[in-house]
Amino acid sequence: MKQFSQLTEREILALAISNEDEDSRIYRDFAEALAEQFPASAAVFSGMADEETRHRGALFDLYREKFGEHLPLIRRQDVKGFIKRKPLWLMRPLGLSEVRKYAANMELDAARFYRKAAETTRDASIRELVLKLSEDEDRHEALAESLAEQHLTPEARASEADSERRAFILQYVQPGLVGLMDGSVSTLAPLFAAAFATHKPFETFLVGLAASVGAGISMGFAEALSDDGALSGRGSPWIRGLVCGLMTTFGGLGHTLPYLIPDFYMATVLAVAVVVVELALISWIRHRFMDTPWLQATFQIAVGGALVFLAGILIGSA
Repeated sequence: MKQFSQLTEREILALAISNEDEDSRIYRDFAEALAEQFPASAAVFSGMADEETRHRGALFDLYREKFGEHLPLIRRQDVKGFIKRKPLWLMRPLGLSEVRKYAANMELDAARFYRKAAETTRDASIRELVLKLSEDEDRHEALAESLAEQHLTPEARASEADSERRAFILQYVQPGLVGLMDGSVSTLAPLFAAAFATHKPFETFLVGLAASVGAGISMGFAEALSDDGALSGRGSPWIRGLVCGLMTTFGGLGHTLPYLIPDFYMATVLAVAVVVVELALISWIRHRFMDTPWLQATFQIAVGGALVFLAGILIGSA
């Protein structure tokens, strides 16, 4: 690998051409990935890709004039300390806000590169072009806003906001809610059965801990293996599995931790209070994100939790 300061003017131009070509392809990948859910934003990224293609053309015209037709192969990874790109464009589905932030960083990196190239080169025409390109990269935010005004009408913005909210619910809220419900409700029976069967807080804690961790592992793998997200748009299966598994464990540990208190009755009262808070939180999430009426969400969760709680007490007292 070469240091940037060791590059010749020919190599700097070749690197700039390669950089513009790759950025153009990244923007087109973004446009293709966003086209179905966010068509207006996809059009904006297509316009940005066209702009990068024009930059590449201007650079190559100057290169041909200075050095001829042959373009040496020099890429980002060939230059030590040069711009590194995390391959976000390969991920599916793409989050709109994350893509926009990524694109803004691309423009900042490119502008910084051209300013550094202008400091390095002694050729006046090359310096003039790369300085112009650095100014163009700085103005790309204004270009993006112009393209956004052209394509992102109020109706398109509202539609894309709805699509982004729906994707967030499918990828994070839904698996997290499923995990929280399972962890909070399914561990009630074994926990309180152990509590009323033994009246020993620490042994009860161990049962609850085992039930919570076991349920978290089981639910995490079940969520990850149930759907790869390619057709449903529910996102990375491993992220969904991790969210589901962690929330399942968290839901079970909430009412398990009070049994670290040595006093059995105090621990049980606190555990019951934690259960009430967990069920209220589940009801609020269902109402807030799943559009379930508040009373309906509360009634369903309360009935389910009460039935499992009573089952645990009856089994433990038998």
